[in-house]
Amino acid sequence: MELHYLTQEGFDKLKKELADALAQRPVISAAIAEAREKGDLSENAEYESAREAQGLLETQIAKLKDQVASARVIDESLIGTDKVQMLNKVKVKHLSMNKIMEFTLVGESEADFAKGKLAATTPIGKALIGHGKGEIVEAKVPSGIIKFEILDITL
Repeated sequence: MELHYLTQEGFDKLKKELADALAQRPVISAAIAEAREKGDLSENAEYESAREAQGLLETQIAKLKDQVASARVIDESLIGTDKVQMLNKVKVKHLSMNKIMEFTLVGESEADFAKGKLAATTPIGKALIGHGKGEIVEAKVPSGIIKFEILDITL
């Protein structure tokens, strides 16, 4: 089982999604029962629709249960700022574009580049992890190699 690292906020959100999905089970079961009462199941679109919704819901529940089971909450009190690691806010300079960028390294399920949350498993995230302030790192991306200078590491 592959571990997924999350913040406490991300883990709480994941558990809520699972609870919400589990709460839908009785609703879908009721819809299936109601559709069954309408007679011939072979030509009952409502029944087929409810069964399909049940299958999708069960798939979602299984996925969420796996994610919760494989989740590891990162203890933010143990995170330092001498080397880049998960949950660090990193300020970098894109050397070829001469552009300053800032983002927080998070687990894949919490990544949202528009909100400045970069998955640590991305090529840029992998390149930064373990390096310190002032170092120049190279990230191999599909378009080639990008060089960054690490300007700052904070929490």
